Amino acid sequence: MSPSRSDSARSRVVVDVLHDTFGEAMREHPTAYRTKFRSMAHDPHSFYRGSAALFYRDVTRLEAPWVDERSSRIWVHGDLHVENFGTYLDSAGRLVFDVNDFDEAYVGHYTWDLLRFAASLALLGWQKALPDEEVHRLIGTYVRAYLRQVNHYLEVPDDTEFALRLDNAKGPVLDVLHRAREVRRVDLLDAMTVVEDHRRIFIEGDGRRRPGKAERAKVLDAFDRYLPTIPEDKRSRIPVFYDVRDVVTSRTHGIGSAGQASYDVLLEGYSQALENDVVVQMKQASVPALSRFVDSEAVEAAFEHEAHRTVVSQRALQAHTDSLLGHTTIDGVGFVVSEVSPYEVDLPWPDLTEPDEIGVVVRQLGQATAKIHCASDEDSQQDLVDFQVEEAVATSVEGGRSEFVEWVAARGMEYAAQVRVDHALFVEAFRDGRFGLDAV
Repeated sequence: MSPSRSDSARSRVVVDVLHDTFGEAMREHPTAYRTKFRSMAHDPHSFYRGSAALFYRDVTRLEAPWVDERSSRIWVHGDLHVENFGTYLDSAGRLVFDVNDFDEAYVGHYTWDLLRFAASLALLGWQKALPDEEVHRLIGTYVRAYLRQVNHYLEVPDDTEFALRLDNAKGPVLDVLHRAREVRRVDLLDAMTVVEDHRRIFIEGDGRRRPGKAERAKVLDAFDRYLPTIPEDKRSRIPVFYDVRDVVTSRTHGIGSAGQASYDVLLEGYSQALENDVVVQMKQASVPALSRFVDSEAVEAAFEHEAHRTVVSQRALQAHTDSLLGHTTIDGVGFVVSEVSPYEVDLPWPDLTEPDEIGVVVRQLGQATAKIHCASDEDSQQDLVDFQVEEAVATSVEGGRSEFVEWVAARGMEYAAQVRVDHALFVEAFRDGRFGLDAV
């Protein structure tokens, strides 16, 4: 998987792909992108997280020996790395450990998710100074767990019944579920709001501000148009639930969504008691990196805008999404709406150092990956994937499962080595001012 190019040629590829992907946004929000790029410069895995377009530029040029016509067009997560897993509260009120962050979801090869995760795991292992044979073994553990879970779905009628929960999770995954269970909703509210004149309002500062009258009116209009996108069976029957109490706006500065507009909206929630208020975020949707390197006509034609695609794909991949997930538009731009949940807890990767302990985790992550793939087929509420994914994947690896595991592990480790080279080239290019983000 490692492109055979000189450093200077590869450096041009790195710079050109990032310019093509982020160029317009970099010009509009240079401060946000300086922050993003400095975060990416921190270490190879941070660079990998922020450069999904480079991964897809490379992986879509490779031979694809383990896919066929069906398994090359399933819903994929699109940015499956070790840090995109965590806890959430599903629409049935159950705490679940699962894949999260579906901004990059698209239709493509099931192997692309596995390869992206394998390279991420290899980068993590390298940063933890694990020997190559241990990293290879951990990737194999992940892929074999994925294939076993695919087999499970061949034998059961319901693709959505499996989830990692308090009753079946193990090791560090169970620990984060226990931590999520101890969180109180009011703790999130107290961190984001203050009570004045017997009502909660948002705290301004740290990039958050109250919009002006005209902007607020646009947000409220967008919020009203969002409400019908909540599925009927998930809409609250509490009369005051969706009453808006306050709005603030900000621009994101994270590795994945630098410079994008977002709004936090405070709702009355489950009752008029101040401890039951609910916060939802309206976040500008992104163009998925994968879409830049494949024939995207059929996928784009199926959706009104990027936020619509994000929500449909998340509902397909996650099966039991939060009850506030929906979409809207502001000035013709798609925004994803979802709850800012107090119950989101991530894996403590810095604390996981021993291969056996990491193995317990990645085995469960393999199961979770198979679940999102196999749930997003003809049984889900979308029309692009009209076949049983588990049958397509099983057919693609039939008679060669051991070879397939070896292929994913070898390619993932090769690409992780390329990422370490690319990271150094990126840092050099950034320091030399080749992205046009010099501070003024």
